[in-house]
Amino acid sequence: MTPLLELRDVSRHFTVRRGFFDPTPLTLKAVDGVSLSVDKGETLGLVGESGCGKSTLARLVVRLLDPTHGDILLDGDSLVTPGTKAQTSLTGRLQMVFQDPFSSLDPRMSVGRSMAEPLTASGRSSAARRRERVAAMLDRVGLRPEHASRYPHEFSGGQRQRIAVARALISNPDLVVCDEAVSSLDASVQAQVLNLLRDLQDEMGLAYLFISHDLGVVGHMSDRMAVMYLGRVVEYGPRDALLRTPAHPYTRALLAAAPGRDPSRRTRRPALSGDLPSPLAVPTGCPFHPRCAESIARCTDDDPIWHTVSGTGQMSHTARCHLLASGL
Repeated sequence: MTPLLELRDVSRHFTVRRGFFDPTPLTLKAVDGVSLSVDKGETLGLVGESGCGKSTLARLVVRLLDPTHGDILLDGDSLVTPGTKAQTSLTGRLQMVFQDPFSSLDPRMSVGRSMAEPLTASGRSSAARRRERVAAMLDRVGLRPEHASRYPHEFSGGQRQRIAVARALISNPDLVVCDEAVSSLDASVQAQVLNLLRDLQDEMGLAYLFISHDLGVVGHMSDRMAVMYLGRVVEYGPRDALLRTPAHPYTRALLAAAPGRDPSRRTRRPALSGDLPSPLAVPTGCPFHPRCAESIARCTDDDPIWHTVSGTGQMSHTARCHLLASGL
């Protein structure tokens, strides 16, 4: 079956300069050779520390950025190659919910007008039909139709995020990218928004690319998960397999550091230590080796390849780690 969304060896590099007195250009590898897929109606969770490239990847998917290398496909058609079927029919099929609803909503624009923008851009509906659609979506996310005439500053953080969700869904997209969509909300409001997203997924048949640094939230929402480190995916597989038998030391460190875990199930492996290296100076060999308590000699120089931990096809659990090749 053709995935709804597929990323094939996608990279995004930026050219930056050291400073005013040193114009030497440097290459920042924000995303480096990522391959992922999302099926119709599925949630793929993407987890990693801040600065690992998750948000850059989100913007590549919804085409706010162009990849430096690689291809992004929607229903098997390229979104990168100009003039393809996927590009000409892209409007509305991919949408995004950003981390901060206050900054992603125009403060000078009423909620109703902001929500109707995707419909206005498509040019396929009348003003009356847009008003009806806005009222219906507000009701669906637990707000009242009369809220359409108000402005973002008149709402709480949770209400603003509901508005952002309604705006993303108003054009009936196939896939929604949620980039840290609940990280700025209180725990009780987080739960409400997550339950809303799950209900809407069941009702509308949506697929989600759900991005977060919170393993608990990603584990709650996802069917499959990918773990990202310094612009690369280092582990990938079904949620239960990845959480129960993590194969990469970075994944194990994230799990060990996650709050709220059952103390009886904690391991003696050390939690993650040290700071994330700069993407301007990615370590040689395995990028994680300077922070890895389990590194071996070849980790310093050799770039690890993918190894299958369990499963096959879409349900395979894979990781990039020399320890798997060594049987450790």
